Amino acid sequence: MQHIIDRFISYVTIDTESDPNSQTTPSTEKQWNLANKLVEELKTIGLEDVTIDNKAYIMATLPSNVDHEVPTIGFVSHFDTSPDFSGANVKPQIIENYDGKDIILNAEKNIVLSPNYFKDLLQYKGQTIITTDGTTLLGADDKAGITEIVSAMEYLVQHPEIKHGKIRIGFTPDEEIGRGAHHFDVEKFGAQWAYTMDGSQIGELEYENFNAAGAKITFKGKSVHPGYAKGKMINSMLIANDFINELPKGETPQETKGYEGFFHVHHLTGSIEETVLELIIRDHNKIKFEKRKDLIGKIAKKINKKYAKQFGEDIVIAQVKDQYYNMKEKVLPVKHIVDIAEKAMRELDIKPIIKPIRGGTDGSQLSFMGLPCPNIFAGGHNFHGKYEYVPAESIQKATDVIVKIAELTAIPGIFDVAEKSKRKKIIGTDF
Repeated sequence: MQHIIDRFISYVTIDTESDPNSQTTPSTEKQWNLANKLVEELKTIGLEDVTIDNKAYIMATLPSNVDHEVPTIGFVSHFDTSPDFSGANVKPQIIENYDGKDIILNAEKNIVLSPNYFKDLLQYKGQTIITTDGTTLLGADDKAGITEIVSAMEYLVQHPEIKHGKIRIGFTPDEEIGRGAHHFDVEKFGAQWAYTMDGSQIGELEYENFNAAGAKITFKGKSVHPGYAKGKMINSMLIANDFINELPKGETPQETKGYEGFFHVHHLTGSIEETVLELIIRDHNKIKFEKRKDLIGKIAKKINKKYAKQFGEDIVIAQVKDQYYNMKEKVLPVKHIVDIAEKAMRELDIKPIIKPIRGGTDGSQLSFMGLPCPNIFAGGHNFHGKYEYVPAESIQKATDVIVKIAELTAIPGIFDVAEKSKRKKIIGTDF
């Protein structure tokens, strides 16, 4: 446990925040600091074919130790952290034997991690909780995933009595800004399927995610002295407000759950002359997703029609761009890869929580690139902010799940059975 904690802390104390405004890959130079460290660590623990390309994508191999044919599987995580909150100068705090009460993150700033608000904390009473100091995020998303993959590979190298096939691992930059899979070489990776270790609480197992798009809407205005503005001024900020008010009420992230989609306004900047609104569009259902995108255009058209005579040209310019799609379409035909992960959890006395992801992972893009890629818990909570935390025991359990999946995959005949039960559970004594 201490070895895993030390490894995790060594990762999170390296700033790897990505930048959506950068055009390079990786988007920030500082991501190389952890990338290069990981390359050396993978070599040290005994992996083979350790490579890093000119965009900081890392791959490595744990060779098979069985003499029968076994599919090559993979495990993937990302090493960047979200630009939503500072990832610089992370100072982790370790709370041993958590007592179920408030955790003071920062006494000076009165920042408290309380189970009264974050109720999930109570399920980890008695465990070792790793938190922030209240001034940065922690980086468990997804440095917990990297810790788990590296630790599992190290364990398998040190325990050759555990039989497994060829395993490929991959670490990516820029996942937090939606580019983690953009330059991932699926052919070079060479796995039949993989798992991203990028979920949240212990037990999560996900193979459905949002269809996702981003929208940028520009509003034009006319600035005139307010004393002489009657019939002349057009305030672009107020037009943007009109646009927001046309969006469906109650369809925001804070008012939806499960399979419910939403519109999320996340940036709004402007002046009288020009305002730019940025929002994201999410829905699990492809038909509803397309209707949501269409609605953006319809609202823009409605407002343009209203101001056509006064302005003489369109004052609302809407740009909508798809980001990723629901991986369910690509995973269902090989559903046994989810069943194997579920079986691994159950054999470790972990209750699987199979639910849709209200977001996306590298796996959602990789699945459409030819690498089916369900998502497994990494253990953290409250990602992208100062209240982020992860139980050390959850990191350990996720490490165990990786080892168990590797072990199950190498059982002779498992895929003959699994192929016949793609849409069934394989949690009994089939093997």
